[in-house]
Amino acid sequence: MRRADRLFQIVQCLRGGRLVTARDLAQRLEVSERTIYRDMAELIGTGVPITGEAGVGYVLRGGFDIPPLMFTADEVEALLVGARMVKAWGGTTLVRAAEEALAKIEAVIPSALRDGMAQSRLFAPGFSLPDDARELLDLLRDAITGRRFIHFGYTDESGSDSERRCRPLGLYFWGKVWTLVGWCELRSDFRMFRIDRMRAPTVEDMRFQPEPGRNLTDFLRTVIPAGASGALPGS
Repeated sequence: MRRADRLFQIVQCLRGGRLVTARDLAQRLEVSERTIYRDMAELIGTGVPITGEAGVGYVLRGGFDIPPLMFTADEVEALLVGARMVKAWGGTTLVRAAEEALAKIEAVIPSALRDGMAQSRLFAPGFSLPDDARELLDLLRDAITGRRFIHFGYTDESGSDSERRCRPLGLYFWGKVWTLVGWCELRSDFRMFRIDRMRAPTVEDMRFQPEPGRNLTDFLRTVIPAGASGALPGS
């Protein structure tokens, strides 16, 4: 968790007006008590009206509030639907992030917009995505972020099996199917792999460096003509 996010969370924990100890905050945010003491000093130093002391606890004095985010009702519902889609079709890490993001938004928007969130009737059922697919999305996302090679077995549309090693570049969702875009070392070319056809994927320790002709921008140039606005084709 970034420090700015942690400071925000501390203020949220204190908003109830009750005494909160550094130990409670440290356990909730999974940091040391010393870190909480430093964060408290910074918050107080920037003018947040917190009273208390180490070993006793902290209270946020009344009258302090974070300015409401200037969202319209449509913007709030768009964020809500987006978060619901992530919760329905995303990996486990992004599911937790979506839940936390909704909690943050709900905490700071005006009550009228908060009521609109509760009354929204736009949903994204996620009964088709099994737990192992969510875990695979986490693994692939981490590999993309960390620029690590991945190795996996793959069954193509014709039923042929092969072993692949690739540079993962991006993930695309097609309504019911996630695909991985990568530079395939076996084919020496870009390929799109349906994640539901992957077998025993593993992330290697070896990292790859961006190279001209083998990155996501180059892939997009091969499938979307210059100046075109069309979507990326499915596999």
